[in-house]
Amino acid sequence: MAKQNKQKTLNKKRHAIQALGMLAVNGNLIGFLKGQIYKGPMKKVCMPVLNCYSCPGALFGCPIGSIQATIGSRKFDFAFYVVGLLSLFAIAAGRLFCGYICPFGLFQDLLDKIPLKKIKVPQKVNKVLKYLKYFILVFFVFVLPFALQDKYGISDPYFCKYICPSGILFGAIPLISMNRVLTASLGALFGLKFTVLAIITTLSMIFYRPFCRYLCPLGAFLGMFNPISLYRLKINGKCIKCRKCERTCKLDIPTYKTPNSPECIRCGECIKACPVKAIEQSFLFTEKNTNMKLKIKKE
Repeated sequence: MAKQNKQKTLNKKRHAIQALGMLAVNGNLIGFLKGQIYKGPMKKVCMPVLNCYSCPGALFGCPIGSIQATIGSRKFDFAFYVVGLLSLFAIAAGRLFCGYICPFGLFQDLLDKIPLKKIKVPQKVNKVLKYLKYFILVFFVFVLPFALQDKYGISDPYFCKYICPSGILFGAIPLISMNRVLTASLGALFGLKFTVLAIITTLSMIFYRPFCRYLCPLGAFLGMFNPISLYRLKINGKCIKCRKCERTCKLDIPTYKTPNSPECIRCGECIKACPVKAIEQSFLFTEKNTNMKLKIKKE
């Protein structure tokens, strides 16, 4: 019972950090009141979370949207600045941003709290579906904007336009609610995107973070850096392979085998669940310093 209460307290702390993170990237509160989009200089900076440019509260740019907008522009061929900045974030902490800052991640976490019977995705299905987000990253974010440019070198942001549920949740719906004139211009595309959001919302109530697991191209990009990021998880010699970390993980990751799996959002629940404290958080530089000190002591 004490362990369960401790875990609930830790979860509340993470959700509080997520809420602060959401406020940090969507801090233009006056935009929600006026139904206007912030277009200031901060929008040139991309944070490593899905944060739609069209959200009235958005202070920063969305990296996925920015990549597509750059590729589909007449002025540029590739989003070197955005991809470079995103790579720096990924090298620093991998998918930690998914677990602690992403607004749409928080949305799914809150839906998971609804007391409905949860469904466990079969491992065989999960092993196949987890690659879908990499396909979306390559095909919808990079290939289509390159391949389907018109004669002027302009193309649509295909992921944002046809798939991204974050844009409709935090962008379209707040704007429409504050500006009824926009309601008259809604068409089939809004209906498609709203349907995508409705499906993901429903699925999020019965199994954990379906969008993050199978559809998010940003999660795919950040996850590729999990094994080499400066922040990482480490299994020490205390591990007894009880597999409690795997049973605790809502993403079904066998942490004792792959502590830095590309699927891991660094929520930390496995660390607290481990009965022998075999899972440690470490930073590359501090790890090297510790090893150096141990070496000096031995000498």
